[in-house]
Amino acid sequence: MAQRTLLQAFHWYYPGEGRLWPDIEEKAASLAEMGITDVWLPPAYKGSAGGHSVGYDVYDLFDLGEFDQKGSVPTKYGDRAALERAVHALEAKGIGVIYDVVFNHKMGADETERVRVHRVDPDNRENIDPETFEATAHTRFTFPGRQGRYSEFIWDAKCFSGVDHIEDPNEEGVFKLVNDYDDGWSVEVDAEFGNFDYLMGSDIEFRNKAVYEELKHWGRWLMGELPCAGFRLDAVKHIPAWFFRDWIGHMRENAGKDLFVVAEYWHPELDALRNYLDLVDRQLMLFDVALHYNFHDASKGGAGYDLRKLFDGTLVGAMPEHAVTLVANHDTQPLQSLEAPVEPWFKPLAYALILLREQGVPCVFHPDLYGASYTDKGGDGEDHHIDMPAIDSLPRLIEARQRFANGPQTDIFDEPTCIAFVRHGTSEAPGCVVVMTNADETAKIVDLGPEVGGIAFRDFLGHRDDKVVTDEAGRASFPVNGGSVSVWVRADA
Repeated sequence: MAQRTLLQAFHWYYPGEGRLWPDIEEKAASLAEMGITDVWLPPAYKGSAGGHSVGYDVYDLFDLGEFDQKGSVPTKYGDRAALERAVHALEAKGIGVIYDVVFNHKMGADETERVRVHRVDPDNRENIDPETFEATAHTRFTFPGRQGRYSEFIWDAKCFSGVDHIEDPNEEGVFKLVNDYDDGWSVEVDAEFGNFDYLMGSDIEFRNKAVYEELKHWGRWLMGELPCAGFRLDAVKHIPAWFFRDWIGHMRENAGKDLFVVAEYWHPELDALRNYLDLVDRQLMLFDVALHYNFHDASKGGAGYDLRKLFDGTLVGAMPEHAVTLVANHDTQPLQSLEAPVEPWFKPLAYALILLREQGVPCVFHPDLYGASYTDKGGDGEDHHIDMPAIDSLPRLIEARQRFANGPQTDIFDEPTCIAFVRHGTSEAPGCVVVMTNADETAKIVDLGPEVGGIAFRDFLGHRDDKVVTDEAGRASFPVNGGSVSVWVRADA
């Protein structure tokens, strides 16, 4: 079976007008040939901005581009028929489809309601003003365009715990709705701002049993409508862990198969991720946030960064069976909320480290494979044009994962500016020697053992033209260009 390699098949600025679903359908064959085993789709349902929505401003989970709502029938990515063609094309090529699940909040309510609220200190959400007052809130979702198809559930103020905008009086802030589930926020959420239950929009109240059952119903419905290999769970640090502890088990039970589940708990501290994994009974994987930031720091630090420390404090270093490793995503790309880009020169090194090592499931970011170009306003209020060039060696690295990332691993992390690791291969499948540096051209002496004596090696990436031949003891010096990576494989492989 192919080693799992995940592609995030979109980015924040992916062009609209329904182009993504046909693009994925068209690329299915080439992705499978390259070695992609699973594709993570963006939120496939209608957002509050209709055909312009990236999808994280979720409006109607059941509208996959099928109903005239929020000013359009299709979503930004296409209509339901195009989505179906895309996911069936992936399935036909043996590629698993991973759906983005945004359960934390809703936006774009159809009607307002009079509610009672508390004002909340946005910097300390535990500080809830005991005084309540009446206001108008956008909390009623009736989905008039869908007319009860697939679900007749109506969302109202009882389904939410907080809002960020009220009228009569007109205020922005954080407001705790007075509801049936005590005056506090949910527990088993991140402790930032005292309690990070509230993030944005109309915050979903998971303690409402009807809400809880509706979200389970939606998961069962989606798996019944479309091919599904798993889920990417959005913003889980704001959602009580007990909810996903139950929801994931319920989905797997109904799917009748194992599902790949990765959650976005965006926190650089290993202890926070370990604690969350314990709360959800270790039923899922998490994105390795610390590793991403280490890559960012290494790319900015150049030869001054000690490459031996790349895996310090990382999830893949401590709990590799729960780590999805990444170089970038839609939130970290330039001009986005968690902007921390990895410099282009370092990306081939970073991808070699996530694609060719034994530990973790790697996630490839769409612009790194295909490039991206866009313009948006920065924090200074000015327009900025961003070019994200495709990483030339990335398709070869993905191919190398399937062909050469085999067998046990030996790390040679013995110099601050040049590290290497060996995949020793198996009796059926060849291995590789990976050498990288953040400084000048250099070489690493590697001892592969006498069984590999007198063997010629070539750089699979084509960065070096040399042929390296091991001596009788299986020892050789494997060169690497300055600020680069080479993947040395047997010339006869």
